[in-house]
Amino acid sequence: MSAALAMPSAVTRFAPSPNGPLHLGHAWAAIVAHDRARADGGTFLLRIEDIDGARSRPELAAAFRADLAWLGLTWREVLPQAQRVAHYRQAADALRAAGLLYPCRCTRAEIAAAATAQGPDGPIYPGTCRQHLVAPGPDVAWRLDMA
Repeated sequence: MSAALAMPSAVTRFAPSPNGPLHLGHAWAAIVAHDRARADGGTFLLRIEDIDGARSRPELAAAFRADLAWLGLTWREVLPQAQRVAHYRQAADALRAAGLLYPCRCTRAEIAAAATAQGPDGPIYPGTCRQHLVAPGPDVAWRLDMA
């Protein structure tokens, strides 16, 4: 098989939020991701999702690492989310400049009341603010215009 046709190695990741201890579901997800990458000669990444404000605690991230090591897992750690906020802001600015984002002030309750479709994670945003001009401000969520 030529190098151009070779399948890339799997890259999997485990991305826990350090706002509570590692639980059985975390352990299972980490083991499955780890073993999938290992079976394919790939890479298992650990990315700490530490952008949950006051609930994120560094000592819990350290405990996650200790628990994963206890489970016999090996990983390559990438920058935690909190250290990537500037990159996300740059990406959002580029999407806004391209006209691909629009501001929305809908609450979750308003979205649930207006939604006519359900996805696997709950109500699907019905595009309410896409039809109205909402002034940008610090209290808006920026939505991707899928049209």
